[in-house]
Amino acid sequence: MKRLAIFASGSGSNAEKIAEYFAERQDVEVSLIFTNNPQAGVIKRACKLQIPVVFFDKKTFYDTRKVLQILQNERIDLVVLAGFMLLVPALLVEAFPNKIINIHPALLPKYGGKGMYGQFVHEAVVNAKESESGITIHYVNENYDEGNVIFQATCPVAHTDTSDDVANKIHALEHENYPRVIDEVLYQKR
Repeated sequence: MKRLAIFASGSGSNAEKIAEYFAERQDVEVSLIFTNNPQAGVIKRACKLQIPVVFFDKKTFYDTRKVLQILQNERIDLVVLAGFMLLVPALLVEAFPNKIINIHPALLPKYGGKGMYGQFVHEAVVNAKESESGITIHYVNENYDEGNVIFQATCPVAHTDTSDDVANKIHALEHENYPRVIDEVLYQKR
């Protein structure tokens, strides 16, 4: 059985969609959800889905091997970032080469890097008067949003769209594509 660990810092809508996608599968399991935010909405979603939650703070993440040890002890095959706001330390990237993936709410390399997440990205897209935006699913390396691209999908941005309108279009793309691409990565179809 393939085992997933999801890292999330926010509401957890992508984590929930991923868990629902694999819920009836006998060959894939969302084993754990990790969060660095004790107030994150993902916690309530994980409880509803009966997925154990692992809490950690920034110091534990960067200065200890605790998170790595849990991932290894649980025999995790793929680490999935779903709205996770911390840069993944080199220790984890080295231990899971091409086994950590992230979703970014823009068409990288545009609108990526430190500080470019969520609403900040959508506001930048609208302010730049872009005619399209989209999502990028990519492997994680030691830098924000610089890992090799696995998949991109686009959506139009109308000149009348607000950043909230763009956010809604992006969430739809994320929920439609992220679980399927994870499945393909697990089975090396990408």
